[in-house]
Amino acid sequence: MAVTKTHPIKSTLKAAIDYICNPDKTDGRLLVSSFGCTAETADIEFAWTRRHAIDKGTNLGRHLIQAFEPGEVTPEEAHRIGMELAREVLGGKYEFVLTTHIDRDHVHNHLIFNAVSFQDHRHYHSNKRSYHEIRRTSDRICKEHGLSVIVPGRDKGKSYIEHQAEQNGTSYKAKLRSAIDRLLPGCSDLEDLLRRLQREGYELKRGKYISVRALGQERFTRLKTLGADYAEEALAARIAGRPGPSRQPKQRTGKPSLLIDIQNNIKARQSAGYKHWATIENLKRAAETLNFLTEHGIGSLEDLSERCDGAAAATARVKADLRATAKEMERLTLTMKHAATYRQLRPMYDQYRQSRDKEKFLRGHEGEIILFEAAARELKRLDAVPLPATKRLRAEMDELTARKSALQSEHRKAQREEKEYDTLRQNVEALLEKPREAEPQRQRSNELE
Repeated sequence: MAVTKTHPIKSTLKAAIDYICNPDKTDGRLLVSSFGCTAETADIEFAWTRRHAIDKGTNLGRHLIQAFEPGEVTPEEAHRIGMELAREVLGGKYEFVLTTHIDRDHVHNHLIFNAVSFQDHRHYHSNKRSYHEIRRTSDRICKEHGLSVIVPGRDKGKSYIEHQAEQNGTSYKAKLRSAIDRLLPGCSDLEDLLRRLQREGYELKRGKYISVRALGQERFTRLKTLGADYAEEALAARIAGRPGPSRQPKQRTGKPSLLIDIQNNIKARQSAGYKHWATIENLKRAAETLNFLTEHGIGSLEDLSERCDGAAAATARVKADLRATAKEMERLTLTMKHAATYRQLRPMYDQYRQSRDKEKFLRGHEGEIILFEAAARELKRLDAVPLPATKRLRAEMDELTARKSALQSEHRKAQREEKEYDTLRQNVEALLEKPREAEPQRQRSNELE
């Protein structure tokens, strides 16, 4: 499982960066990376960027922690995952320092990034939306690497503690859902359900939302946090026999949907009604699958396999182009950043070089001189010497931005097609397996006769 949390840094930025870069925690600083700055001078570079911001805010930076299950990932892989997360979430607009700590039983990443973007000098706004975006991105990247993630509920992610409690049968929420599902069929209305819950020992609290607390439970649980089917309106609808939010009929698109594995479906084993619905639904999905195959001229397993391989190859090709474009945009972004710093500080650096008392000049302008020399080194590393014209850099960036947008659209289309053909393949395999399973039964029947 990988989890993330963030908190602001309002003071002692250097102390925070020194802490996450501690050699004892980062395998002798082998697990330290940065973007748009160097770890040694990050606090100076963060401050230089903030100096140009109109909305500086109160935070000097933000600190994000990404943790992994013990023994699930190597330090090097965790570091690569952290870099993927930082690049995707921050979009190449904020300087950051990323380190991986190995001093505890679980490997975890520390990411400190500037609170102000060096691209547009706007302040980073941290809120629920940005936090959940980080969480979703982290989960997706971890899944791509075959790692576990926080288990999502129907509407809201469960904490690891909540998930473990539910697995062990000790979750208050799981018990409350079970109690509601057991009591609901005999209830006349929502008030009747609440009275029955009270008789079973639950304490009620009414306000904007109805909350329930079990004996020994520390906090109340809002009914709506149990899932879409347990919100007050949904419970009333279920009692009245109307379809709830999760049971609203979906419009069929004509595109194939994955067949329901009734044999291994827990809900189908527990509910005859659900099993009946799933059987009818599978007939519809099988018909959609066959219609799609006919309309697209797919007449054999070989044809379908070729289409699947072609769709996967197209997705991989566009993804590679996207990565190459993003890498070039990153290089260009850094070039523009360091070129701007170089041009702005060059007159001061010339004065320093011409000064008769360099030590005195250095004492008064140490930060600027460090920044200029760092920018000069980075420009050389980026092969941007002699310094390219600002107009040319912007034109290149505009061209790359347009290319990235077109590739993203193409990638989404390719992904949809790949998923479509994968669904077809799974459905066809499932449909062909059923007659084969029935054959031994017929044979045994003939033997008995």
